[in-house]
Amino acid sequence: MDPARTGTSADVPLLSQQNSPTRENNRWMIWRAVFNVSTTIIGAGIMSIPATLKVLGVIPAFILIILVAILVDITVNFMLRATYAGQSTTYAGLMKENFGKTGSLAVQICVMITTLGCLIMYLIIIGDVFSGKGEHLGILQEWFGIHWWNSRYLSILFTVLFVVLPLVLYRRVESLWFSSAVAFLLAIVFVGMCTVMAVIAIAKGQIVRPRMLPVLNSTTSFFNLFTAIPVIVTAFAFHFNVHPIGIELGKPGAMTTAVKISLVICAAIYFSIGIFGYLLFGDSINADILVNFGKSSGSVAISPILNDVVRLSYALHLMLVFPLLNFSLRANIDELIFPKKEHLATDTKRFMYLTLILLALSYLVAIAIPSIWYIYQFMGSTSNACLAFIFPGAIALRDVHGLSSRKDKIIAVVMIVLAVVTSIIAIAANIYDLIGNSS
Repeated sequence: MDPARTGTSADVPLLSQQNSPTRENNRWMIWRAVFNVSTTIIGAGIMSIPATLKVLGVIPAFILIILVAILVDITVNFMLRATYAGQSTTYAGLMKENFGKTGSLAVQICVMITTLGCLIMYLIIIGDVFSGKGEHLGILQEWFGIHWWNSRYLSILFTVLFVVLPLVLYRRVESLWFSSAVAFLLAIVFVGMCTVMAVIAIAKGQIVRPRMLPVLNSTTSFFNLFTAIPVIVTAFAFHFNVHPIGIELGKPGAMTTAVKISLVICAAIYFSIGIFGYLLFGDSINADILVNFGKSSGSVAISPILNDVVRLSYALHLMLVFPLLNFSLRANIDELIFPKKEHLATDTKRFMYLTLILLALSYLVAIAIPSIWYIYQFMGSTSNACLAFIFPGAIALRDVHGLSSRKDKIIAVVMIVLAVVTSIIAIAANIYDLIGNSS
């Protein structure tokens, strides 16, 4: 890897030039990192969590959320220890230290698949919120009626040009901390409004008792359990942003603390939206909970104002999450195509071309594809499984810096085996489901 990408902070513009406590209060620096990590984690996955409770039941879903959060904490710890012991400033660089160019390429491909897929999905959801889909009217149509100027392609284009573009032009991930904080607060608003509506529904006796355990009345229903696992894995995937956030923070212990705080907060948010969303809509809940709000499905009557606040808070949240994922996508593509060029942040022409091309590609695909839920599940059982569990486990086993204990290596082996087995079953279940729905 080019020295400009793997050297010290003096060589790499994306790294903080000063890590002195006199520049920033250490606690405030940690919370900035918490905002960025939490915002990276809480993306589109939040709206699919209630559907996983329908598939798994409340108790298994809760256990799985906690288990995945713990495993993610372990894998990030593997990555951070290896990173600070070596010279890597990217996930791909870390894999290159351990497995050569093949490892680096594998990470770059997985990061590109995951981040580009999520960015496209974000734009699709934003279009659905503002301009609707099928029987689900968008907010603009509900407010102003159906017109050409509030069509799906124009609402997404307006969002891309006037909200997303200014944010993706930032060259340092640290500069996004404020938008990340706002996005995080919007996610809290989304969860809070769902909680309020669920409590009101409970008081009015409009809900049914949630199912604690899954219903296993056939082989198909058993294999369907594995389709929920990729959703939760994807919901906790942020490994591609560990390096830009952690290295700019500059302190290994501080980043470890930030990750633990973020995972606890996000696990609480996920379970809250899962249980209250399931209480609101029961077994009628959709894979995209926003569709339920748009149709007011189920037995719960939802105020139009609350309905709009919930959908708007979520759409705005995704707009502000977009630049964080775009940051990693752009960096990995640049590192793959221009490995010997100067750092992207210092080359204005290359930075602008790559930024605009990726934004245009995301927009065009979002317009062309009506729904990517099966792709979303497929990502969770392939690229995200590799990024979150298989690659970090492999790094712990390879252990080029002699950091892993025997316990670390045992955990890594178990984690890799579980990830591979569940991913294979999940892929098979998704293919079976696709064939069944198309026939």
